[in-house]
Amino acid sequence: MADRAVRQSGKNAEGDITGLCDSGASWSPRKSKDAISDIENGLHTYHVPWQSGRTEVRVVHGPKGKYLRTDRDNTTKNNLDDLPDCSC
Repeated sequence: MADRAVRQSGKNAEGDITGLCDSGASWSPRKSKDAISDIENGLHTYHVPWQSGRTEVRVVHGPKGKYLRTDRDNTTKNNLDDLPDCSC
């Protein structure tokens, strides 16, 4: 199992997270569906290394299906949206 740092995220036109990235990492980019499978099957973990500390990427079951998110603060905002863009 690898613990993968996420420094960029892919987003579609609606703002949904389409993938996770870390430029220069051999695993990057990773499509959301594949990262969801990695997390659910215990193959890999993903985290965002903020200056204030690390935040785990987790799988959420929403009304439209499974998606990835982080919760580094007390808002309902998905903090993966705050990362620079990458193409996934």
